[in-house]
Amino acid sequence: MLSRDIKARHPAPRPAVRPLRAVLFVVFTVSVVVTNATVASERVLSLVEAQQQAVERSRLLAAKDHAVQSAREMSVAAGQLPDAVLKLGVDNLPINGQDRFSMTRDFMTMRRIGVMQELTRTDKRRLRAQRFEREAEKSVAEKSATTATIERETALAWLDRYYAEAMSTAIAEQLDQAKLEIQAAESAYRAGRGNQADIFNSRSAFAFLEDKASDIRRRIGNANIVLARWIGDAAQLPLGDKPAVDSIRLDEATLEAQLGHHPELAVLAKQEDIATTEAQLAKANKKADWSIEVAVQKRGPGYSDMASVGLSVPLQWDRKNRQDRELSSKLAQVEQARAEREDALRAHVAEVRAMLNEWHTNRQRQIRYEQELIPFARSRTEASLASYRGGKATLADVLVARRSEIDVRLQALQLGQETDRLWAQLNFLFPQYGHTQPLRSRANKDF
Repeated sequence: MLSRDIKARHPAPRPAVRPLRAVLFVVFTVSVVVTNATVASERVLSLVEAQQQAVERSRLLAAKDHAVQSAREMSVAAGQLPDAVLKLGVDNLPINGQDRFSMTRDFMTMRRIGVMQELTRTDKRRLRAQRFEREAEKSVAEKSATTATIERETALAWLDRYYAEAMSTAIAEQLDQAKLEIQAAESAYRAGRGNQADIFNSRSAFAFLEDKASDIRRRIGNANIVLARWIGDAAQLPLGDKPAVDSIRLDEATLEAQLGHHPELAVLAKQEDIATTEAQLAKANKKADWSIEVAVQKRGPGYSDMASVGLSVPLQWDRKNRQDRELSSKLAQVEQARAEREDALRAHVAEVRAMLNEWHTNRQRQIRYEQELIPFARSRTEASLASYRGGKATLADVLVARRSEIDVRLQALQLGQETDRLWAQLNFLFPQYGHTQPLRSRANKDF
């Protein structure tokens, strides 16, 4: 009893388990939030990732998959015989006299039921199926061309935003310098070493830079809108480093052979295949398809039933103005498709060669800007600033040199943007990250 009273008066201390768990939970939650925030802040959007996301979320590619599925379903249907025709009728029904409208009194009156089947030739059904299979192959080629376009347009939008932000950074640096120049001009005026014209000139230069900054912000916004068209909300992420743009995936020595397999030319080649198949089908149509009919005639109770078998053969009386003309038309379409493909190849080769020439020239100009023009402009600004501090030059001279340096730096960035856009157009002539094979659709199974 005594021990029980002691325990009742002085209960044993309970371990602080719940407070400890609460503290650990709070620490863990805070660490997770901080980690996620850090990861989110460190995540950047690379050019490759932007292109992959654009391909994955594209509805144009899904549309091409459905086009392939549609053509292949039609290919199976076109290879079958036409549906049989059920024929019902009444033959030799009296319309006057005492047996009029009677179906059993006159021995010639018959109720007829029959089936007619057109026997389409095997080669025609094979060519009809092949024609839709060529349509499916054309849709696959169009998907490849669409994939290349998506990757190319995404790369162009990414580069436009990258260079617009680089220009914004350059202008921001110059704005900081312009603020210091305004302060220096005002201090010199108050000390009696300057005049109001220097203040107005420095403020004018600052306003000019602010106007430039506004225009560049507009460029950033437009580039971001175009990028969001392809990748959605991911366009809000900061951009990563610019990829290597000093080489392209084209061999200039075998340029024509490579461009012969370009997706857009592959589409024209498939169109030529379709025209060839249609010409073969027109040639096969010069042989008429027969139709066979089987019927049973039911007469009155006192008369025998009858059966009939019939054969229908189209008479191609005017073949030279019908079937031969159709074949000539289809052969002309084959030549048209071939000529269009060959001309497109020539135009594409000429366009790509011109772009390559411009790309090489721009790269040489970039080297000149980096090694000569930008260092010269920077040296001129530094020399003008040193002369101004030594009392040998005016603030106007410094501002002129500063504006010249800004123009040279912006021109270099503009040239870099044009050069890298040419790189993107040349490097992504062919799809790189997308899947050109159609996805299997479950629409028919669900139906």
